[in-house]
Amino acid sequence: MGTDLTIEMEDHDRKTLGLPGNQEQLVEAVVAANPQTIVVLMNAGPLIIPWIKDHKPAILAAWWSGEEQGHAVADILFGDVNPSGRLPYTVYASEAQVPPQDEYDVSKGFTYMYLKGNPLFPFGFGLSYTTFGYSNFKLSQATAKDGDTITATLDVANTGNRDGDEVVQIYVHEPAGKVIKPHERLVGFKRVTIKAGTDQVVSIPVEVARMRYWDDTVHAFRAELGTYELKAGFNSADLPLTASFSVGL
Repeated sequence: MGTDLTIEMEDHDRKTLGLPGNQEQLVEAVVAANPQTIVVLMNAGPLIIPWIKDHKPAILAAWWSGEEQGHAVADILFGDVNPSGRLPYTVYASEAQVPPQDEYDVSKGFTYMYLKGNPLFPFGFGLSYTTFGYSNFKLSQATAKDGDTITATLDVANTGNRDGDEVVQIYVHEPAGKVIKPHERLVGFKRVTIKAGTDQVVSIPVEVARMRYWDDTVHAFRAELGTYELKAGFNSADLPLTASFSVGL
């Protein structure tokens, strides 16, 4: 299922975020005949597919992958390759969550940072044929200045029975200040390969400069003074570990 260049491309707005045509009805008919159906999506932008999410055993996001797409999809479906991709955008739960296209203020609900309500699939989401667990989240320092780099470390364990890749993601929750701040914002990530039943210490540098915003009073970018929370997790909506640091002068 999916879209093509007649549906989405540069300088061509989609009229809906659903599957075009009768594709969803086709999926419903196939799933009714065989509940063990995997839906392979070939699309560029997000698709709002709540029925498919709730009624199928798996969805494979194949994107527009070029002439080797068939081999890549087969490798995943037959288990020859353990998938490890992550969503590069938010998949909205409904079109009502999407602000009007003539609204240019991102804080009005655009992207995972300002989304109102729960998404269908969050930014950074992705599944694997194995499972991972996080623990022992620490920061290299409790205080920092604008220009410093903090190192975040944590233990990542492959708790399943297959070797696999995990994409460890670090988000920041910023103190309230003069401007509207995101719920969480990605400030670091790292892909690691971990064998089944083993664990690994993962280190991710986080630059305090990533916390800067434009301050009209001094006409420059600067980091707000105060306490920040760094959160480690699997995607923007699943961040089980938190550690704090303060930015001072």
